[in-house]
Amino acid sequence: MRALDLKLRIWRQAGPSDQGAMVEYDLPGVSEDMSFLEMLDLLNERLIAKGEEPVAFEHDCREGICGSCGMMINGQAHGPQLGTATCQLHMRHFNSGDVLEIEPWRAAAFPVVRDLVVNRSALDRIIEAGGYISVTPGAAPEANIIPVPKTVADAAFDAAACIGCGACVAACPNGAAQLFTAAKIAHLNLLPQGQSERDSRTENMVDRMEEFFGSCTLHGECEAACPKRISLENIVIMNGDYVKAKFRNRRLASRR
Repeated sequence: MRALDLKLRIWRQAGPSDQGAMVEYDLPGVSEDMSFLEMLDLLNERLIAKGEEPVAFEHDCREGICGSCGMMINGQAHGPQLGTATCQLHMRHFNSGDVLEIEPWRAAAFPVVRDLVVNRSALDRIIEAGGYISVTPGAAPEANIIPVPKTVADAAFDAAACIGCGACVAACPNGAAQLFTAAKIAHLNLLPQGQSERDSRTENMVDRMEEFFGSCTLHGECEAACPKRISLENIVIMNGDYVKAKFRNRRLASRR
């Protein structure tokens, strides 16, 4: 088992209104079997032992599900391994002597709270605008009572895999959230249960997104950075649905 001696350059910022800076730490004796977050745990244990303030970073499930662990590692969202959240990145992908620059998400919509922790509530505002289905579920229906073609079910499932980590926003040169929004819209709009609110959902969520985030110019960095490999095709579908929704919703409003 290899032991790595690393130099870390980590963004430290005491609070939202405080001045931040990159601070260097030497971290010898890192096991290659550690996850990236376990490596940060080791650093914090040593900082606490010396009476220093530990590095604040977000984490929860550590299984690539919750989406809370995002950070920039050497300029890449979630680090060098594609299709992987930070918590699933292991130190075997690095070499002894490496210098690792670790920063929070860099996006206007994600203000820094402290160190590597950012406020991602702007994503919650998009969900609040329409990321739900307004039905009373009652008892669970029989599984085959509503036929859904397999291709549609697969596409909806792939879109629903989005964990809302914000890597797409952080990686985008424009700070756009189209991939996140498109995934949240698609996994509802593709299924029969989501059809009754399809137009209102699409218009409301896209309009809310544009209040906080930049515009998409199809750089494709979002798809590359996404730990769940959400496809850009969802943005194309969303854009088409948005144009239709604007027309239909205006026509309905004119009849009232």
